[in-house]
Amino acid sequence: MEHPRHARRLWLGTLVLAALCFLLMLASPPPAHAQEQGQPRQKTESPYFFVKSDDPSVDRLPLKGTAVDVKIAGVIAQVRVTQTYRNEGTRPIEASYVFPGSTRAAVNGLTVRLAERVIEAQIREKQQARQEYESAKQQGKTAALLEQHLPNVFQMKVANILPGDDVQVELRYNELLVPQAGSYQFVFPMVVGPRYNSPRSELAHSEWVAQPTLRAGVASGSAFEMKLAIDSPVAIGELRSLTHAIDVQRSDEDRRANVVLRAASESADNRDFVLDYRLSGEQIQSGLMLYPGQGPGAESFFLAMVQPPRSVPAESISPRDYIFVVDISGSMHGFPLDTAKAMLERLLGGLRPSDTFNVLLFSGSNKMLSPHPVPASRANIEQALETIRSYAGGGSTELIPALKRVYDEPKADKVSRTVVVVTDGYVTVEREAFELVRKNLGKANLFAFGIGSAVNRHLIEGLARAGMGEPFVITDPMQAPREAARFRRMIESPVLTHLRARFEGLDAYDIEPQALPDVLGERPVILFGKWRGQPKGRLVLEGQSAEGPWRQEFAVNASTLQPDAVALRSLWARHRIAALQDQESLQGGGELREQITALGLRYGLLTQYTSFIAVDQVVRNTAPDGSTRVDQPLPLPKGVSELALGQGPAGSGAEVPGTPEPETLGAITVVLSMLAMLRRRARRNDPRRLTS
Repeated sequence: MEHPRHARRLWLGTLVLAALCFLLMLASPPPAHAQEQGQPRQKTESPYFFVKSDDPSVDRLPLKGTAVDVKIAGVIAQVRVTQTYRNEGTRPIEASYVFPGSTRAAVNGLTVRLAERVIEAQIREKQQARQEYESAKQQGKTAALLEQHLPNVFQMKVANILPGDDVQVELRYNELLVPQAGSYQFVFPMVVGPRYNSPRSELAHSEWVAQPTLRAGVASGSAFEMKLAIDSPVAIGELRSLTHAIDVQRSDEDRRANVVLRAASESADNRDFVLDYRLSGEQIQSGLMLYPGQGPGAESFFLAMVQPPRSVPAESISPRDYIFVVDISGSMHGFPLDTAKAMLERLLGGLRPSDTFNVLLFSGSNKMLSPHPVPASRANIEQALETIRSYAGGGSTELIPALKRVYDEPKADKVSRTVVVVTDGYVTVEREAFELVRKNLGKANLFAFGIGSAVNRHLIEGLARAGMGEPFVITDPMQAPREAARFRRMIESPVLTHLRARFEGLDAYDIEPQALPDVLGERPVILFGKWRGQPKGRLVLEGQSAEGPWRQEFAVNASTLQPDAVALRSLWARHRIAALQDQESLQGGGELREQITALGLRYGLLTQYTSFIAVDQVVRNTAPDGSTRVDQPLPLPKGVSELALGQGPAGSGAEVPGTPEPETLGAITVVLSMLAMLRRRARRNDPRRLTS
């Protein structure tokens, strides 16, 4: 009887060992990320909830107000943002503030006002600017440093703000407003949403990501005001904001409009400000604009904005396969995910019976709703929607594994595939995502939907560019039907293909983009460039529309000259820098760093490699070592749950049930092999076993 008892002890011991292995695997972080980094995994910096100190000598909320002044002339917006910092404590402080910016902004100026002194900032290479700032700080001089971390994330630092000081920092930028289907939109981002900081990201240890965030429903405490003036060559039609209450005054036969934020009981700075307007007759300012350089050797610039033909439904549409990649992480809990569900009902409901589809849900892990694409029948669509509705949002935001799984999915021959990503974009893996999408462009194109009150537009727009698709941003559930219909039109019939542009008689060069993409929807064709010589000749655009060959010409003459359009200089440089940034994101490395830096320095623009630095030469703080740094907290974006910071109510959201990591599968295989081996050994040693 000894052998059976021994076998049972081995069997029981192995079961205990297996259980312990599983518990350890559940309790430990997946080792895959550490292996990717080549070192033990470290805790990444991440947003945290702001807790105000009890020390009355330190002012923990030094940003007292932000004032925004916008002037829109034609298609160009000139924006001035004034941040007021005041130290109401008794110790000198250094204020640090992370804030968002438009992805299209050409930031070209910074001014600091301290009492009666005005200091104009200088553009410098980023590391040099940091050195100058740190030197000024150590010397006790008041200084301001403006840096760009991402095209839509900036950081302001102001050193040596003495007790009682009022410091005003004014930054200036230009932006091109590109109409869509005859509608113009001006967006002023208000708040940087909390980012899930994946260890897969090259930004895993970036200082700006670890931003203090106020609890849900807590106002920032700083004042915010905005005024806009619109000057149009034709009458302005409908003008509205779905995000904020506004007051509008019109004049000059509706060709001018002044807009201000209406006083409201709720905070204004916890969501993006979006203003939509149309021109009478659904017109857009289509045509050619030339800016002649001022002075000897000055460069001259042009902008062409050309209205494409109307979208025409295609006569025959080939079946397509769709994969909807839906973010159900903690930051999507509540309003964003509810809006995403409503939008997905429209998107899935618009599929044709000949189409196939699948849905991948992701947070910290991911799950495909079906092992293979299924026909877009009513029953399959309802089943998918019912599953999506059952999720409330929770967990982290592992976008890269989700995209990798999508691109690994097999696809039938001669079937076009479209990937649709739905997310708020609160991640730090932008570069890695863009590279992955572009490398797999031969497998599928990609459209990106940003859902929420303050989405990461850099990610949404960059994914769409890399995937040769179109970005969509939905800040209100009312927009879901309209944006779903626009997506359908784009998929079914590109407006223009095989598009080419040439100048005849005008010496044009440094044209951006260098190759024109297909035109989707009703977005105009945009061309930037330089010119020299006499303003004469014509611009010719040719392409293929749904109705056949398309051609449009624009004469170059004195009427196209715009001596006041100096903003074209910054806008051209910003567009060239953006193209280089895209290329750098896709190919990795820093080969294009020198080109981007040179453009930033030459044209006085903020880039990821150039910064603005302003230093007051008066030594004001005689004991700079006694100064303390204060990180200005940001409000939680409207509608975003505290689950975005991983500290929401217990049990309010779970990870998506997904397949185990390869390392976990390997461990399971080892344990099962041990069990099988011991079982065979026990059977061989069992004396009761019959022998032949």
